[in-house]
Amino acid sequence: MLKPDGLIVFSKRACPACTLIEPVMQQMAGMLPSFQVVSQDDPKFPSRVAGVVDDRELDHSWLNNIEFTPTLIRFEGGREAERIVGWDRDAWRKLTGIGDLGEGLRAFQPG
Repeated sequence: MLKPDGLIVFSKRACPACTLIEPVMQQMAGMLPSFQVVSQDDPKFPSRVAGVVDDRELDHSWLNNIEFTPTLIRFEGGREAERIVGWDRDAWRKLTGIGDLGEGLRAFQPG
């Protein structure tokens, strides 16, 4: 079940941008109580993130019109409020409010 409020990252292990930002997802999980990861191909990815939602059937991805991973979505009251497709460090920092998010990673990686 997806949380109605907070940030959700749709990801998959087979996605190069997703594997690049695995430490970002781990950092977000440690800092944001309303954070979730939905994994399209491996419910153990990313490692060290508890409660990854298994979406191998792609039900959640289909309902949320996910075409590329990673996709970061902010939900408010069960509705999408903002979306970022791909890894864009500045945009993710702004949306999450985490000023050092992705420090040391390349600034941009398309999904």
